[in-house]
Amino acid sequence: MKQHLQLLAGYHVWAFETLFEALLPLDDDRYRADCGLFFRSIHGTLNHLLVADSVWFGRVIGQPFTVSGLDAELESERETLEQRLCAHSAHWQHWLKDRSAAEIAAPLAYSNMSGTRFKQETATLLLHVVNHASHHRGQISAAITGFGLDAPEMDLIWYLRRVETPLG
Repeated sequence: MKQHLQLLAGYHVWAFETLFEALLPLDDDRYRADCGLFFRSIHGTLNHLLVADSVWFGRVIGQPFTVSGLDAELESERETLEQRLCAHSAHWQHWLKDRSAAEIAAPLAYSNMSGTRFKQETATLLLHVVNHASHHRGQISAAITGFGLDAPEMDLIWYLRRVETPLG
């Protein structure tokens, strides 16, 4: 399981890097425009992803990250948001490196933002983090194509083809 999670943590970082590269040609007005996403704009959705990643990582390491809501703006500047999101997504790789299989499989008790208590396997929570980000990156891809740009290829298979040795 640890090897699989390490692969997904690497994918998580790569997918953000790929997405940010695709966003380079997008001007700031379109980047911040309400384009019908759940968190309205690309900027709002990226801030949500930083919030979510921070909240989940804080739970996993036992240092709760408190925030006013899932739509909080942690970074107003586009470049700083990109840097923080890429750096924060890499925290999962570093955290996993030093964890045993037992630690990864251990149940984690936490409270959601409403205070309701839950307990789930830590590995499952990391799967959620990566899946959640994939969902919102897909929404951003739809917004990108709505602006007439090409959406990036961010499927897991594209990452796997980069990191795994082809048969030959």
